[in-house]
Amino acid sequence: MKIIFSGAAHEVTGSKHYLEAAGKRFLVDCGMEQGRNLYENQEIPVPASDLDFVLLTHAHIDHSGMLPLLYKEGFSGSVYSTDATMDLCQIMLRDSAHIQEFEAEWRNRKGKRAGQPPFVPVYTMEDAEGILARFVPCVYNKEIDICEGVKVRFIDAGHLLGSASIEVWLTEDGVTKKLVFSGDIGNTNQPIIKDPEYIHDADYVIMESTYGDRSHGERPDYIHELSGIIQRTFDRGGNVVIPSFAVGRTQEMLYFIRQIKEQGLISGHDGFEVYVDSPLAVEATTIFRENISDCYDEEALALISQGINPIAFDGLKTAVTSDDSIAINASSTPKVIISASGMCDAGRIRHHLKHNPWRQECTVLFVGYQSVGTLGRNLVEGATEVKLFGETINVQAEITTLAGISGHADNEGLMRWIRAFDQQKPDRVFIVHGEDDVTDIFAARIRDELGLDTVAPYSGAAYDLITNTCLASPEGVRVAPKKAAERKASSVYERLVNAGRRLLQVIRHNEGGTNKDLTKFTNEINSLCDKWDR
Repeated sequence: MKIIFSGAAHEVTGSKHYLEAAGKRFLVDCGMEQGRNLYENQEIPVPASDLDFVLLTHAHIDHSGMLPLLYKEGFSGSVYSTDATMDLCQIMLRDSAHIQEFEAEWRNRKGKRAGQPPFVPVYTMEDAEGILARFVPCVYNKEIDICEGVKVRFIDAGHLLGSASIEVWLTEDGVTKKLVFSGDIGNTNQPIIKDPEYIHDADYVIMESTYGDRSHGERPDYIHELSGIIQRTFDRGGNVVIPSFAVGRTQEMLYFIRQIKEQGLISGHDGFEVYVDSPLAVEATTIFRENISDCYDEEALALISQGINPIAFDGLKTAVTSDDSIAINASSTPKVIISASGMCDAGRIRHHLKHNPWRQECTVLFVGYQSVGTLGRNLVEGATEVKLFGETINVQAEITTLAGISGHADNEGLMRWIRAFDQQKPDRVFIVHGEDDVTDIFAARIRDELGLDTVAPYSGAAYDLITNTCLASPEGVRVAPKKAAERKASSVYERLVNAGRRLLQVIRHNEGGTNKDLTKFTNEINSLCDKWDR
C-alpha cells in the first residue's frame, strides 16, 4: 500500500497522485500543467494501460486536463467523479482538445513552410470523447465500493460546481487506512455553491496550499463595488468589459448583476444589457442550471423556490457565433461584456480589448488572478499600450479590479479545514498544489501550530501507507533551459524572481502595520520600480 506524488508537487498545477493498494493501481486527478513549469514531473511507475481507475476531484483543467492523454496512451478503466464534475468535463475536455488540435494545425502551417516535421497535438477530440465515455457519476456523501479493498466517498469542497474532497479507505492484508484528498478547498460565502464541508478523521491527508501564505482580507461588498463601477462607466457612455473565467467566475458575475438589477442600483440606464460572449461559458451556465439540488447553497435554493433563476435576468444576452460576437461592439449603447479568457491570453476577450480600452469612457474590470506575463497582468500593472492582432492599442480606459473574489480558501480557511480533523488526527499530512516556497511555508505552519507530522513532497516522493515510512524522497529537479547559452541568464533571472518572491513575503508580513510605515514602504517600492521599469 503506497502513494507516489507525481504532479503539483511544489507547483500549483498538474495535480496527479499515484496509489497502489489491494492489488489495484489508480490515480487521484490527472491534471495539465499551466503557466510556468518549475520542476520536472516524474512519470508514474506503470503504463496508462495498467491503471485500474481514476478518482477526480473536480473539472478544472489543472486537475482533469490530461485525462484524454491517459486514454490515448491505453487507459481503459473508469473515471469516478461527481455528477456536476462529469457534466463540466463534457465541455471542458472537449474545449481543451479543440485547443490542442487548433495549436497543432497552426504550428504545422508555419512548420511546413520551414521544412519542419509535423507537430502532433497532445491529444485529439477523439481522445477526449473516449475518456468522457468512461466517466462514472457519483453523488455526494455516499460510500462507494470501487472494488474489494477500495472504498471512496465524495465530500463537497465548495470550490467549483461539483468539486469534492475525496475520502479513500484502502484495505490490504487486513489493515485499513483512510486517506483524505482535499482537492481544491473553496472559499466561504461564495455565491451559488455551498461552503466546503469539513472532514474529521483520517490516517493521511493530502492537502492543497494555493493560498497557504496569504489572506484574502475582509470580504468586500461586491454588489456595492460592482454597481459603482457600472454606474460611472455607463454615465461616461462606455462599456464595462470583464475578462472572466468561463466556468465559475462568469456565473458569479451573473449572480451579482442579477442582484444589482433587482435592487435597482443602476440609475439612468434602465434595462441595460449584459453579454456573455464565450461559447464555453454559455454551456457552463446551462450546466449550473442543471445541477441545482446537489450543489446550490441555501440562498440560491431560496431564490429557486420563489421561481427566480439566480443567474438569469432581463437584458442578459449570449453570443455563440462569431457574428454574434462581432455585433456586440457595433452598438454604441453602454453595456456589460463578459468574455473569456480570464487572463486575456486567448479567446474572444482579445477582440473586445481591441475595441474598448482605447476609449476613455470604458472600463476593463478584472475579477480573477492574473498570472505573471499575461496580457491581463500587464493591464492591471498599468500598461499604457498593448499589442493585439498586430495592432498597437493605446490604453485610455479605466483599468480596475474587483478585489477579494477567489474560489480558493485563503491561509486561514485552509487552517480551519485541517483543524477540523479532531476525531482522529492524521499520522501525516502531505502538502501539495502550491508555489514552491508556499508549500514549505504552509507545511511549517501546520507543524508549528497543530503539531502534525507534515511534509511538502517533491515529484517522485513515495511513502508506504501501512508503516508510514518514506520509500523515496528525491529533491526537486528543476526544468533545464532549452539552450546552454540561456543557462547563465536564466540563473541570474531566477535570483531576481526569488528576490521578488521574498519581497512579496515581506509585504504580507507587514499586513496590519501602521499607515505611516506602510506608506513609507510603498514609496520605496515605487521608487525602485520607477528606476528599473524600462
